Amino acid sequence: MKYILATLIGVFVAMGIARADAQIVTQLYQKETYPQAYCLAQNIYFEARGSNLADKAAVADVVLNRVKDRRFPNTVCEVVYQGKQKPSWKDPSKMVMVRHQCQFSWYCDGKSDEPTQQEAWVQAQQIAYLMIYFEEYKGISEGATHYHATYVDPHWAKQKQLVGRIGSHIFYRWE
Repeated sequence: MKYILATLIGVFVAMGIARADAQIVTQLYQKETYPQAYCLAQNIYFEARGSNLADKAAVADVVLNRVKDRRFPNTVCEVVYQGKQKPSWKDPSKMVMVRHQCQFSWYCDGKSDEPTQQEAWVQAQQIAYLMIYFEEYKGISEGATHYHATYVDPHWAKQKQLVGRIGSHIFYRWE
């Protein structure tokens, strides 16, 4: 199945992504079928959809580096969805994410987590799939475990070792 999907993705890339092609890939590439790749694709999409391929791959590489690092959760989905939780005011037995308190800002910004730009979503899925199952682009971030957009200046950046800039993100790793 992995080989078939990779081949289909390759064909779509070679042909150019038409709306019908994107729909077929989206139907094959369900959250239930490849959950870790789906979570990684979400992060690529929401963190770097307007950036270049290298930046998208580096953003994904950071997630995979975190999975390998003992200071972070053990799966892609746990890393992507990591954040502060609190009891819901509607149902105190249910835990909800605290707004703006997630590792990746898109996850708890209060907006929908459903991709709306079809071409960017298909490309994010392609990158995620290739990185997880074929280790394409692996290491592009040179071991980075953190990044931020160029237009922000987070307090933690001074405590990390600067790796460099790719596209619209600046990458860091533990010293």
